[in-house]
Amino acid sequence: MTPPFQVVWFKRDLRIHDHQPLLEASKCGPVLPLYVVEPHFWAQPDASARQWEFCRECLEELQQELTALGQPLVIRVGEPTTVLRSLLRQGGIAKLWSHEETGNSWTYKRDRLVRRWLSEQGIPRQESPNNGVIRRLHHRNGWASMWQKRMGAERVPAPDFLLPISGLESAQLPTTAELDLQSDLCPDRQRGGRIAALELLDSFLDSRGRNYARELSSPLTAFRSCSRLSAHLTYGTVSMREVSQFVRERSCSPAFIERLHWHCHFIQKLESQPSLESQNAHRAYDGICKTEPERLKAWADGRTGWPFVDACMRALRHTGWINFRMRAMLMSVASYHLWIDWRDSGEVLARLFVDYEPGIHWNQCQMQAGTTGINTVRIYNPIKQGLDHDPQGVFIRRWVPEMSDVPLVHLHTPWTMNDKDQQLARCVLARDYPLPLIDHEDAARQARKRIWAVRHGESYQQEADAIQLKHGSRRRRRVDSRPTNQGCLKNQAPGQLNLNLSDPQINSG
Repeated sequence: MTPPFQVVWFKRDLRIHDHQPLLEASKCGPVLPLYVVEPHFWAQPDASARQWEFCRECLEELQQELTALGQPLVIRVGEPTTVLRSLLRQGGIAKLWSHEETGNSWTYKRDRLVRRWLSEQGIPRQESPNNGVIRRLHHRNGWASMWQKRMGAERVPAPDFLLPISGLESAQLPTTAELDLQSDLCPDRQRGGRIAALELLDSFLDSRGRNYARELSSPLTAFRSCSRLSAHLTYGTVSMREVSQFVRERSCSPAFIERLHWHCHFIQKLESQPSLESQNAHRAYDGICKTEPERLKAWADGRTGWPFVDACMRALRHTGWINFRMRAMLMSVASYHLWIDWRDSGEVLARLFVDYEPGIHWNQCQMQAGTTGINTVRIYNPIKQGLDHDPQGVFIRRWVPEMSDVPLVHLHTPWTMNDKDQQLARCVLARDYPLPLIDHEDAARQARKRIWAVRHGESYQQEADAIQLKHGSRRRRRVDSRPTNQGCLKNQAPGQLNLNLSDPQINSG
């Protein structure tokens, strides 16, 4: 039997720097750094092998860092309460330390079970904030200033050392096969770990991010010009506070600083209302969509017949990442043109995103599907988006190689080729590349009619006002809310995403 120890439960905070629970626990006695691999979590429909592989690399590096401090990371496989019960029998738990987590519905339920078990055992617990999300927040008034205060607080150093604990075995990190995760090829996935995160942050602040505001919207430039830190923020190899302070110290683009604020703003929505993962924010949209499995599969496989849409989906499958505007377009096309329920398309994207962050993801799914009741509804034109962001077809030719020889005049609209054109381009439609699933212009017109039909009426506005009060941004922006044909707002830089969270405008772009 070993004496009682401080348990630091690592979840999505896989670092030793700016980790308050670890530092505070180290001041109270021997520390057991614990990570629980939860097979039931990885069996959820929003989890994937590519995510586990990234997480596994983060854990391997964390293991090395903790070993250097004197006490290696202890890996256990199973349910957290079962693992903690075993540790209690082996020596005793003086206190459980962790960061607050805003995850999916499964982790919400798991955390409740752990809290209940700790209470029954009389074991104290201490949770610390991990980012700018405020727990038990009743309204959004003053949220921005609270976020700024947290981001401006002094960073927490790593402990100088950890007292070792003997007699505790650690399991090996399981493989994807051992977790029964479906085969998930992602050849150009980002590598996990803090070293990779800091290298990305340094290169972004030093050179890659110089044209961030101008180059974040096109997939031709975004893979280089975006920070690519999203997966590292998801798994916590760096903290939001670290990134925020490094960015301000290096006088980074205001557009990127805005995105850091925006990151926590959206997670705050799910923290305040967990049902947003599975229910329409505005219940007037209940039942409006009915997913056709054939359309969902064609969209998910990058076989819609719209070349730019398919190129984006295939790039995402290959790399585990695509820039934000293209994520919005993919969801918009699924929701309005193909009339797929956002929960179905959202699950597909959740598994493909290495940087899947539930609080951002599900709120963005609803935002792009138009079910929030308070946001701009963007019905992206899949052809215009390609012409705007890939005018020479470079991105299409890379990710849709069956169209490599299609002339540029037909590349974005291959159905305009006649039989001879198809033979010369070695791309016969319906054989080498699919015909469009539907007429995108007619589908957009029908979607507008359906959306406007729902949005009429006093009861609709009353519920929308309540949603705005609970979740809407309090930051004011002067924008012209008249409809445009460009998919953006007047007085806003072309190609930039509108972050005004109460604009009722319906766009086509």
